[in-house]
Amino acid sequence: MLKLDLKLEGRVVYVTGGSRGIGKAIVTTLLSEGACVGTCARNLAELEQLRDSLPESVRSRLAIQECDVRNPEAVRAAVTNTTEQFGHLDGIVANAGFGTSGRVLETPISEWMTQYEMKLLGVLNLVQAAAPALRQSDAGRVVIMNGVTARVPDSEMAAVSAARSAVSHTAYLLATEFASDGICVNVVNIGAIETNRQRVRFERSGSSMTYSAWAKQEAERRGIILGRFGRTDEVAPLVMVLLSPLSSYITGSSIDIAGGLNARP
Repeated sequence: MLKLDLKLEGRVVYVTGGSRGIGKAIVTTLLSEGACVGTCARNLAELEQLRDSLPESVRSRLAIQECDVRNPEAVRAAVTNTTEQFGHLDGIVANAGFGTSGRVLETPISEWMTQYEMKLLGVLNLVQAAAPALRQSDAGRVVIMNGVTARVPDSEMAAVSAARSAVSHTAYLLATEFASDGICVNVVNIGAIETNRQRVRFERSGSSMTYSAWAKQEAERRGIILGRFGRTDEVAPLVMVLLSPLSSYITGSSIDIAGGLNARP
């Protein structure tokens, strides 16, 4: 009988935006699988809280650094530090980002630029910094966290949707570019996931409902087949599979974790 071992123990992975939400779930799951992890965020205090919450035996396998992914020099330094500390680099997860609301003609040009810098350039800065080390790995992996609005845009999040669409196309170009190196590049499109962002949206909505009632209504409004928001622990396992050396024939793919949101028969 086959017992699945993702063979992540001893692998080294860099994750951007690892201080909270989905990024934090990815970092802690990688650590639980025995991997060494480098991660960054713009808030160093939150990274330190993450590190301090871990058992002493695990902390030595985590490297943290304050970094804005829009700064290519800072990203390169952070990735280089992690590679030097752990001796090699096997995978990266481009997760950092934040959203903004606004319809297509109402969103200021500055917000369009911010979303493209954060989402598209954030990915490219990470990939360019990591590429030399990934090419030395026996199983280089790139996982890009994106959103289902890359395929079906949300009219209330115009700039975000457009930037995510650009990320989706760029990911496929990267998969083609890295194919001869044996580096697999894949995208995970998330839908509505239970994170602090949803709480902020609830507070800004001014709703008189409880959060759970609002979340259920919101899931129904958005057409989520499962009728609820997802959890971060429902996202991390798929990322582990895509980072695994076993996933050697999956590349150029986009996989949704969205409870059926925007699904097509």
